[in-house]
Amino acid sequence: MFFDGYGYHGTSFEQTYRCYPASFIDKPHLENGDKIIMPPSALDRLASLHIDYPMLFELSNAATERVSHCGVLEFIAEEGMIYMPYWMMENLLLQEGDIVRVKNVTLPKGKYVKLQPHTKDFLDISNPKAILETTLRNFSCLTTGDSIMVAYNNKKYYIDIIESKPSNAISIIETDCEVDFAPPLDYKEPERPVSSLKNKAPAEEAEAEAEPKFNPFTGAGRRLDGKPLKYDPPPVSSSSSKDIRADVANNTAKSSAGSSSQNTSRQSQGKLVFGSNANRNQETPKEPTKKEPEKKEEPKFQAFTGKKYSLRG
Repeated sequence: MFFDGYGYHGTSFEQTYRCYPASFIDKPHLENGDKIIMPPSALDRLASLHIDYPMLFELSNAATERVSHCGVLEFIAEEGMIYMPYWMMENLLLQEGDIVRVKNVTLPKGKYVKLQPHTKDFLDISNPKAILETTLRNFSCLTTGDSIMVAYNNKKYYIDIIESKPSNAISIIETDCEVDFAPPLDYKEPERPVSSLKNKAPAEEAEAEAEPKFNPFTGAGRRLDGKPLKYDPPPVSSSSSKDIRADVANNTAKSSAGSSSQNTSRQSQGKLVFGSNANRNQETPKEPTKKEPEKKEEPKFQAFTGKKYSLRG
C-alpha cells in the first residue's frame, strides 16, 4: 500500500521523502560522508524485511533522471523528511524541499575505481593517498558519475568518480579496492622543448642556404701601372666556382709554358711584373769572365852564375 506519498508498498523498501541539507539538523559531520538521516518509521519497515546489511539505498530524482547511492547514519528525522549531505543534493540537482525517491538495494563489492580531481591543488597535498583513504572510511558506496567532496585543512576538494568495477555502483565497505587517478580537470601538459627544436631546424637550414657562400677569384682585376682594363671580367656565380677551380688546375701547365714568352714581351715594354724572377735568372746574359793574366815563371836560383873578378884588379 502507499500512504500520502511516502508509504510502503511491496516486499522491498521504496519510499519518497522531501530532502533537506545536513545544516538543517545541525550535524556538520554529515558532509564528510555519503550517509543520510531517515525517520524512525523507515527503521520499523526495514526491520520487518529480510534485507542485506549494511543498508544501502538508491536515491533518484525523477524530474532530472539523476541517480545516486548512499548509506544511512541514523533514524531521527521527522516523518516524511530526510537529511543528506549538500554535495549529494548537488549531484542529484535537488533543492531544499524537493521530492526524492529512496529504495533499498544490494551492491557488489568494488574491485576498481578511477578518480579525477577537479583541480590540481589536490595533488599538492603532502600525502593525498592517505587523506583519500581516511575520507573514504566515511563512505559506504560509490557511483560512477558522482562528485564526492574531500575536506582537508579547511579546504574542500571535489573528485569525480569516472569509472568503477564490477558495476557502475559499488560497495566499499570491508573490501580491497584498487584506486587509480586521472589527470585533474585543469591540468595542462607542459610544452616539450624537443618539438621547438625540430621546428627551428628547418628555419635555420633555410637561413644557412640563403647566406652567400665564399667564391674565390670573383673580384675585379687591377693593373699595377694604374691603367684601366681593356675588358670587364664577367661575374662568377657560386655554381661556376667549382668549374673555375677545375679550369685553373687544368691550365696551370699551359700557363707555366707560356709565361716565359709573356714575361719577355712585358719586360721589353718596360713594365714591372711580379713573379718573373725565375725567368729573369734564365734570360739575363752572363757577364764575360775576365781572364787572369798569366803569371811569369820566376827564375830559379842557380849557383855560381855571377860575374868573375880578379884579385889583381
